[in-house]
Amino acid sequence: MASSSAGFVAGLTAAALATVGFLGWQASASLPPELGGAAKPTVPPAVSASKAPRDKKNPAELPAGTGSGPRVVYGLDDNRVWLVDRGDKVRRTFRVDPGSVDPAPGVYMVTSRSGSVTGTDGIPVEHVVRFTAVNGVSIGFSAQTGPATQPPDEGVLTGGIRESRPDGTAMWDFATIGRQVVVIR
Repeated sequence: MASSSAGFVAGLTAAALATVGFLGWQASASLPPELGGAAKPTVPPAVSASKAPRDKKNPAELPAGTGSGPRVVYGLDDNRVWLVDRGDKVRRTFRVDPGSVDPAPGVYMVTSRSGSVTGTDGIPVEHVVRFTAVNGVSIGFSAQTGPATQPPDEGVLTGGIRESRPDGTAMWDFATIGRQVVVIR
């Protein structure tokens, strides 16, 4: 009897340690890089980090191989975003204007949001949804709210992926902290 109790306690202890380790990893993976989180994307096997196949007759169609579940899909080559609900139903798709720094293809999570700020290019923006950083440059979606307050310095690297105000509002409502962002070619 004592032997089976010891085995039971050892099993519970192992399970508890595994759970704590997983939760610690999960918490560190969701931190922004400047706070010690991972800057590189994680790519599950279900998501293709290479060029996702496109429907040539309907370029706004959600590309295959972008994962499953609710997610934001950002096509680097298309400069297009898809907001995808459960069941791979596209809630909204729209074109965007990328910054000068692109994220690597892969899977990220929304790590921070800001209601309104001034972008590194001097343009006031709103509904900022950040999901990674590349060499210290924050990468995220935002909507321009006004004219540039100064001409952008050509040497300034920008990670702002600009959307129209209506698209920015849709992104803000959909892409809460922890929402998956899939970046494809």
